[in-house]
Amino acid sequence: MVDLARRLGLAALLAVLAASPAHAVTAASAPPAKDEVTMELRENGVLHVKETVTPAGGTVRRTPLTRTRFDDGHDRVYRISNVKGGSYDGQTLTFKGTVEYDVTGAVTPTASGEELRWFAVSGPVQDAVVTVTGPGRVQNLSCFAGELSAAIACTSASVEETGTTSTFEQQGLGEGQTLTVVVGYPKGATGARPILERRFELSTAFTLNAVTGGSLAALLVLLLGGVGLLYWTRGRDARVVGSESGPVSGHRDGRFSPPDDVRPGQIGTLFDEQADVVDVTATIVDLAVRNFLRIDEQTRQTYDTPDWCLVKLPGAPLGQLLPYERALYDAIFDGRDRVLLSELHGSFAARLTTVRDALYQDVVAQGWFARRPDSTRSRWTTLGLAVVALGVIATVVLAWLTTYGLLGLALIIAGAALAFGAQYMPAKTARGAAALAHTLGFREYLTGASIDDVPAGQRVELFSRYLPYAVIFDSVDRWARVVSAFNGNGRQTDHLYWYQGPAEWDLSRFADSMRTFVMTTSGAISTSRQFRSL
Repeated sequence: MVDLARRLGLAALLAVLAASPAHAVTAASAPPAKDEVTMELRENGVLHVKETVTPAGGTVRRTPLTRTRFDDGHDRVYRISNVKGGSYDGQTLTFKGTVEYDVTGAVTPTASGEELRWFAVSGPVQDAVVTVTGPGRVQNLSCFAGELSAAIACTSASVEETGTTSTFEQQGLGEGQTLTVVVGYPKGATGARPILERRFELSTAFTLNAVTGGSLAALLVLLLGGVGLLYWTRGRDARVVGSESGPVSGHRDGRFSPPDDVRPGQIGTLFDEQADVVDVTATIVDLAVRNFLRIDEQTRQTYDTPDWCLVKLPGAPLGQLLPYERALYDAIFDGRDRVLLSELHGSFAARLTTVRDALYQDVVAQGWFARRPDSTRSRWTTLGLAVVALGVIATVVLAWLTTYGLLGLALIIAGAALAFGAQYMPAKTARGAAALAHTLGFREYLTGASIDDVPAGQRVELFSRYLPYAVIFDSVDRWARVVSAFNGNGRQTDHLYWYQGPAEWDLSRFADSMRTFVMTTSGAISTSRQFRSL
């Protein structure tokens, strides 16, 4: 009975051990006892491999090394094909017992011949034997075992007496270790070359050398020269302004005469080729000076925000207004007789688009521009941004596929230059250039005119007439101070016919009032975002 109990206990213990996880892992992960690999290097450079694992009961999975670093800019690629007796998914080779496959790209030309290098066996395996035959006599051979970068020789390497067959052996190849075999053959034995693929690296994608640097410089000269040529042929005024001659007089026969009877808004758009906030502000002042409306400064306390009331004057000859002036006049009043400057929003802001378009159409109707300046700028800006986008795409493609990524930057720079230069592409016609020459002369007169040049009885009216133009040329401070100095019969004048101040206000305060009005009006117009701000 005791002997029977001992036997039963031993049997139970063996059953427990057999079913334990540790035993299962050991049994399942036992390495193959022997791995025999036969390799034949054919004359076309293809390496045919046949691998046999003993015992052949379990499934063997290998992860062949198919890519290594070749140089600073390329990887070497080994391509596996024609798998028989197993399967290969591009990464893992799976088989039972025996598998055959072809390798392309394992041969490298050397100074003295050709060299075959292949990672023949992957561990774990107890004994590995590799036999290699080739298209010529073996000139040299070597083998390495262990980690891929290891320089430890394998157990043995030999060549048969015929000189065409090499044999390599390795014992105890562990997990993650590889047996690499290298065999040298005479020059021209296969004529094969390694398969190289460019490896993307930022440092090499934008390589600067004599070729890339010279190409970049030449391309920049070509592209930027093209942008300059575009401006010279398409964006330059038809007539050089400096060729215009003849001083512009400020007044004639006691009456002020702006150049060619051009209105302030027109001058502003002609001058900088932009429909600006200041052009609209100057037009509002001009409408007041010409008796289409009156500006009444509102009474305020010390810390109150200044405000003005724009008053529609009855009987004004609205038919004399230019389209952009009428559009602005209607936007201000919009069915009402008076409106506070602080209340100019809503429909006023929405209708400023019409004012802007009418200003651009006016300068074309005057014959100063062949096309609307804003349309010209938009067209060239769009083209410049398209070139920048093309340059970005070209840079990415060139950097990914070649080392000429710098050439794409030339397109980006040229496109940015074109987009920036679009601001200078609107070109004045000969008539526009002549009007600008007169305008520049008129500006010089405004900055240097003296009150003594005008008869005393006409100074208020005449200097008021020039004030809107001073707004355009940013001379409102100086001109308003001139108007502030006017007096009648030795007494300080209380107000202007077009500008009314609050109680106890006189022209001595006009300069400060006008400066603040211009700034406040420009701010109210800027909130509409329809015009370029100052």
